[in-house]
Amino acid sequence: MSARAATRITPFRAHRIWEHNYIVYRRLWKVVFSGFFEPVFYLFAVGVGVGAMVDDFPGPGGAPVSYAAFVAPAMMAASAMNGAVLETSFNIFFKLQYGKVYEGVLTTPMQPADIAIGEIGWALLRGAIYSTSFIVVMAAFGLAESWTAALAVPAATLIGFAFGAVGLAAVTWMRSWQDFDLVSLVTMPMFLFSATFVPLDVYPPMLHGVVRLSPLYHGTELLRGLTLGVIDRTMLGHAAFLAVMGLIGAYVANRRLDGMLRK
Repeated sequence: MSARAATRITPFRAHRIWEHNYIVYRRLWKVVFSGFFEPVFYLFAVGVGVGAMVDDFPGPGGAPVSYAAFVAPAMMAASAMNGAVLETSFNIFFKLQYGKVYEGVLTTPMQPADIAIGEIGWALLRGAIYSTSFIVVMAAFGLAESWTAALAVPAATLIGFAFGAVGLAAVTWMRSWQDFDLVSLVTMPMFLFSATFVPLDVYPPMLHGVVRLSPLYHGTELLRGLTLGVIDRTMLGHAAFLAVMGLIGAYVANRRLDGMLRK
């Protein structure tokens, strides 16, 4: 980030991106919730439907839990991921390549760093909306088994920050809509193979290290511990992984946007 850009960033300028997005989505509120329903459907189909035929699973700490209670935090983590990725991939790509929204923004005192902060913040807000709605669904079906489940909302927001920042950085390299096939190529295997539906111990030992590299695995384990009331030191590691991922993504996104928009 240049010294000139750094001195001109203020929370109020970044907040203008939120104001712009709110005005746009006020009439497209159905789009905002599109990424929320798929994990909910998975929860009912797999967690509740299949769960009725599955014995209790060993949850964090080894205590047996229902399969639905085991799967629900993973669906919540996936919901936060989907919201952030959708916001910082398709929508940002359109603004960059077709809408030319940011060229107009830069005719004001705002800087590329304000845009990066504002868009990541909006994706974070979208993820928080998804996670809050999802925890309400979990509570209604008795799947939030501890008061610490309330902490799952800020934890899911951290997941949204990590994926939103990396998504914003990644979209700066995309040049056509076909490139978005790569987004699904990354997020779908991550969704299926991040200890989402079965414990990590079920995977072959040689794959444990690979699974632990998945950001969604860290998000899932973090939310699973909170919703089931099993708090231990490993949760700090999961949170740190997501925070570092988000900070690196935000840094790269800021540098890339600064280079693209100042040409």
